[in-house]
Amino acid sequence: MKNTINNGGTKLILLHPYIQKQGGSTRLYWLIATVSVFTIASLLTFIYTRESFITTTKSTTSTPFTTAVNRHILPKSVTKALMHYAANTNSSDHMSHTDIKQISDVIRQCPSPCNFLVFGLTPETLLWNALNHGGRTVFIDENRYYAAYIEEKHPEIEAYDVQYTTKISELHELVTMVREQARNECRPVQNLLFSECKLGLNDLPNQLYELDWDIILVDGPRGYWPEGPGRMSAIFTAGVLARSKKCGNRKTHVFVHDYKREVERVSSEEFLCKENLVKSSKDLLAHYMVERMVDDSNGHRFCRNHAVTAKET
Repeated sequence: MKNTINNGGTKLILLHPYIQKQGGSTRLYWLIATVSVFTIASLLTFIYTRESFITTTKSTTSTPFTTAVNRHILPKSVTKALMHYAANTNSSDHMSHTDIKQISDVIRQCPSPCNFLVFGLTPETLLWNALNHGGRTVFIDENRYYAAYIEEKHPEIEAYDVQYTTKISELHELVTMVREQARNECRPVQNLLFSECKLGLNDLPNQLYELDWDIILVDGPRGYWPEGPGRMSAIFTAGVLARSKKCGNRKTHVFVHDYKREVERVSSEEFLCKENLVKSSKDLLAHYMVERMVDDSNGHRFCRNHAVTAKET
């Protein structure tokens, strides 16, 4: 509102106080708005920074768990449960809990991924595959139909069949033959794929000869009657594979089940050697640690302290 005062033709224009207050109020409004925007922006920045910090902290905290997953180690509770049910199965030829635990403990200590070779499809087949979670577990069996059945029923199982040409009744003859050919076809360090040694298994898939096995379990083939194939070839092959490793751990854990039987005991002492024996439990499971060898370092000798273990025929 304007007030006009006429004084000698001079006009004086006065601004009403209300207009002045209105201008001040507008400036105050913009000041408050600016402060509010700044406050909201600061608050959002704080919230975002806090959330980022929490996320980073959680990620850092979860690192051990991620590492465990990457190492493919099963929780102990799961391992114990698997071992319990495997040891208490209704099958009459299953392993004892003591023997299972020996192998399980070695699997848990194995660097990841672990290469585990098993001779024989047994009641523990699914257990070994589960305990070596994330590693490679390969099964070798003499029955091609059973191997195919297991793979069809359990696609996660990797199984191959092999033809054994030996007989239990030939045990001592075969041991003598290996001793005579230890510098040639039956060398302790060699590529079995090209071997002509009667005890060497040379018809496995080529890739299996290239792998550095961390653990080998001999629990097959069958060996409880004179005409049965016996485990001489499996034990001999395990000894050669362990000594012929190129990389990885220098030593390979080799387990032999049914160690109380003559074939298993004689073959193990001949090709795995007493000096490498770690433990045997009630004569049922023997645990050897076989170190890799250089081809030119006494490459014709399986054992440093060789003793005649086979009986004369």
